[in-house]
Amino acid sequence: MFLKIKHKEQALALTGAALVLCAVASASETDQFYDRDKPLADSTEVLNRRVNEAIAEIVVGRRNDPEQKHIVIAVYRKLGGRRMLDKLERWLFESPEVAKREVPRHESIYSGMPIWSTRTASVSELAKTLYVNDQLIGSDKISHFLSQGWKFHKRYQRYGSEEAAARRSVFTERGIFGAGATGTFSNADLVANFEGYRFYRSLFEDDVIPGKPAILRWQDGGWLVQREFDWADHVNEYWDEALNMNSYDALLRQRMLEKLVDMCPQYWQDPAIYTIANEDELRRRYAHLGMRDTRDMRLDTLCLAHLPETGDTMLADKRTVQPRRET
Repeated sequence: MFLKIKHKEQALALTGAALVLCAVASASETDQFYDRDKPLADSTEVLNRRVNEAIAEIVVGRRNDPEQKHIVIAVYRKLGGRRMLDKLERWLFESPEVAKREVPRHESIYSGMPIWSTRTASVSELAKTLYVNDQLIGSDKISHFLSQGWKFHKRYQRYGSEEAAARRSVFTERGIFGAGATGTFSNADLVANFEGYRFYRSLFEDDVIPGKPAILRWQDGGWLVQREFDWADHVNEYWDEALNMNSYDALLRQRMLEKLVDMCPQYWQDPAIYTIANEDELRRRYAHLGMRDTRDMRLDTLCLAHLPETGDTMLADKRTVQPRRET
């Protein structure tokens, strides 16, 4: 099959699309539906140790430098970076201590989708799935936390407003780092970006993490680590793209709805693992981030219209379902 291009504008559009494809081919989508009911070891402690070791090394290297912005940049360079995958994400790929779930493309939620609907998601490798703070998350969220969180923090310092910084974060998610490249607008990415910003603020400010002091304090001419970083202060159900669902554009939404409805038998085997324990609180916390309301795409909504024919009326009341946690 070959395309006959009638207008110069069409040729330019196709060329531009090809360039975008090349630029973002390594950008990752993620799938927390795949093998969701299978156990995966929690990596919170391992990832905590890695971040705290990095902070300790930076403090030693900057022991005579009181400038907070230099510490922030050093953390970003040590753990984040300018490449598509941050240094910490690349490290965890190689570390045998971090449990990772590989998601084969041909078995993922994106399998069978035409390339014109998923675009770069059809050719890029899927992010790995991790288990952190009792949540399944994509490894891409680590990079969002560190690099996009750093950018959010810079915008906050520039504008003096979380809302203004969040608007730019939404713009990025609509562009080549999100919907513009894949047709997928990730609410979970926005949450990880915001939590990364909170991390950078919490390096020096008390109560950014409620009830906790800043991680660092300048004392007697040097930096003191007064508490350790903990991923549990940041990771929650809204990092999980099977719970905090993506928004899909017109090319992808109907196909994704069909794929999700096909998962309803899987959902009814264990509804608890698709349920958010504290959604009202999370929605209030992140209301200013510009997330799209995608609750109609969640399995605990879609599958009410596709009850299994078992005669078990208890299945009809999803409100009795309590979230299940790994033990």
